[in-house]
Amino acid sequence: MNDLHSFPRLVIAGMSGSSGKTVVSMGLLQLLRHAGAEARAFKKGPDYIDTAWLGWASSHTARNLDTYLMGPERALESFTRHAAPDGINLIEGNRGIFDGFDAAGTHSTAALARCLCAPVILVVNASKMTRTAAALVLGCQKLDPAVAIRGVVLNNVSGERHREVLRSAIESACSIPVVGTLPKVKVGLLPERHLGLVPPEEHSATKRLERDLLDLVKRRMDLDALLAIARSAPPLPRAPQGDAPEPIAAPVSIAYMKDAAFTFYYPENLEQLERAGARLIPVSALHATALPDDLQALYIGGGFPETHAQSLSENSSFLQSLRRAALRGLPIYAECGGLMLLAKNLLWKGARYPMAGVFPFDVEVCGSSQGHGYSELRVDKPNPFFPAGLTLRGHEFHYSRVLPCRETVPTACVVDRGVGCFNKREFVMTRTVVATYTHLHALASPEWATGIVNAARGFTFQAASRTGNRKIGVASAGRR
Repeated sequence: MNDLHSFPRLVIAGMSGSSGKTVVSMGLLQLLRHAGAEARAFKKGPDYIDTAWLGWASSHTARNLDTYLMGPERALESFTRHAAPDGINLIEGNRGIFDGFDAAGTHSTAALARCLCAPVILVVNASKMTRTAAALVLGCQKLDPAVAIRGVVLNNVSGERHREVLRSAIESACSIPVVGTLPKVKVGLLPERHLGLVPPEEHSATKRLERDLLDLVKRRMDLDALLAIARSAPPLPRAPQGDAPEPIAAPVSIAYMKDAAFTFYYPENLEQLERAGARLIPVSALHATALPDDLQALYIGGGFPETHAQSLSENSSFLQSLRRAALRGLPIYAECGGLMLLAKNLLWKGARYPMAGVFPFDVEVCGSSQGHGYSELRVDKPNPFFPAGLTLRGHEFHYSRVLPCRETVPTACVVDRGVGCFNKREFVMTRTVVATYTHLHALASPEWATGIVNAARGFTFQAASRTGNRKIGVASAGRR
């Protein structure tokens, strides 16, 4: 670790899910940007969509911080590597402040706040309550005094009298300031659907959203008080910046799906692939007619293929290209939405959409979650990317499920925690293709990036060997 830096910071926590944390976080980031302050954003937990919106609101890449996936030390290191040393760094929590892995609140937002030595702003949904809000805040203060709750933002405030009664009750009972009071947000401010918010890549009115957020928070958030609280955080040792190592071999060409249908990529995953020796090539499954030539591996992240199912299905030339690549042995690693793209058919809302057909099964998108939460896998079968015996920690959140089919589909992992693909198994396989419902984070699973790059190098070697054999055959025929 290097010298200490201030890293002014705030954790925006809530009493529960849907308390208003995301609106408060995005609004505050907009307010900071328009005030000329340098701002960075982070999301507690593995969520992709909230993180994407925080990145949009801050105009910088947002990062996930998760003590279950990456451990407290790596979470702290990731924060100090990417935070603004003298700007404002905002960390949005998830669920309720003490809701975590177990009854003790392990891996909760509170646990991350302690890890980062960060002051907490508590968002309270004040709808239909007054002094009871003070009891809730006081209970959070008493439950864990080591968590520095330094201010409250009241959400869904009905009017001036409601606001003043709430403020007086909380400030007198809890001895911390109310630093913001927001009225009820109009329906549709942040568009939602089955897995939560619509990603920013699919939202067509971001300029209007920016105006609406500013209108919501300006003159209703005490920016000076919030800045003072952020700057009261103790200094932290800054992590080494981790300069890229000298390449030890020629880079390998690895494509990744990147369009409105496939948006779920942790930035660290792409960065670690590059550090391991990949030259990354973004490809659109919606618009490209074929995969690029001379690829050595393909990474398909998650997203919403179901909402783009017709367009994906109609892009038959690309699907055929994908299927041919799998048949010739191209290493392909696919997560969640990527698994759906590789299925035979995608079933959604009574319609059937042909997909790439790399796997023989269909995937059905259901009306409720089929798997949601942290997962833990043990690799117990040979596969293209991971050694047997390895334990992997990840996260799954999917409304789709793999439907039974007549063919036996091999798998590489047993699921010790979570749902997986079927029968408590994960990593469905065919040839050099692996697909999974589990999302892995490269900081939590460093073997992931090296596994994909090594598979790409192996494919290159095999292709070169086949080419060499063909050349030898031609030469021999000539000598005859």
